[in-house]
Order: sequence, then structure tokens, then C-alpha cells
Amino acid sequence: MNARLNMFDNEIAAKFGKRFANAAMVINQASLPKATQELVSLRASQINGCGFCTDMHTKDAAAAGETSVRLHLVAAWREATVFTEAERAALALAEEGTRLADAHHGVSDETWAEVRKHYDDDQTVALVCLVALINAANRMNVIVRNPAGSYQPGMFAAMLD
Repeated sequence: MNARLNMFDNEIAAKFGKRFANAAMVINQASLPKATQELVSLRASQINGCGFCTDMHTKDAAAAGETSVRLHLVAAWREATVFTEAERAALALAEEGTRLADAHHGVSDETWAEVRKHYDDDQTVALVCLVALINAANRMNVIVRNPAGSYQPGMFAAMLD
């Protein structure tokens, strides 16, 4: 399976990708736990049907020491006992922030209150930006049908300033 368009070999896409990666770096440098960042990115990618990003965030999380049990249970996080209350709040925000069209009110007040209970202002901002960024990445990869399976942890490091 090949992508409709190779976004990695196009000059405009490469310029955009570099800026996109630098935006991601701002989030990565925030105090929001790395495990939470990967779980949120993985869950949004699953919802959006983005195989490339699901592959990437599963492999990045595993490379960072995430357990296979937690990775396998992200799709069923509500029924799983392996996530902290803070992670559950972040996963709820990821779902509601990803499924905006399904709930015309966006993120519920209940979910927002749970997020604010567990995360300070900087972490909350990082979480909101992460949900927006992963949804944008998912959409680009789904539109061009970028296939999953070839990602290797760290392969985009050269894109960072």
C-alpha cells in the first residue's frame, strides 16, 4: 500500500512538517507527563482511524518504556484499571476534543473539571494543544492514506531545530 501523495518528499510539506514538529517540541517540553502525551496521541489516532499515527505513538510509547498492557487497553480505557485518574481525565478530553462533531457542545464541563483537578495551567494548555496537533496530524495522514508499519522511533528527529 502506498500513500496517495508522499508528504515526506514534497518541499511544501517538508517546510510545514518542520514547523509542525517544532510545535510538537513545545508540547514535549511541557511538564505534561510523556506517558500521558503518548496515550492521548494514541487514543485520538485510534478514533480518527490514522494507522500511521497509531503506529508511531504505539512505538514511541513502547520505546519510552510504556507497557504493552496499557497500550493494548487504550481503546478500552474506560473499562481498564491500568490508568490513573489523571490519565483517564486526559483520555476523556482527547476523546471529546477529537469527536467535536459528535457532541455539538465539545468538551463537557465534567471532563473539563476532571482535567483541571489533575493538571495545572501549563499542563492543561499542553494537553489542549496536543489534542489539536494530533488531530491535525491524523487528518493529513488519513487524507493522503499514509500507510502504517514503517515508522521507527526517532525518525523525525532531523526535522527539529
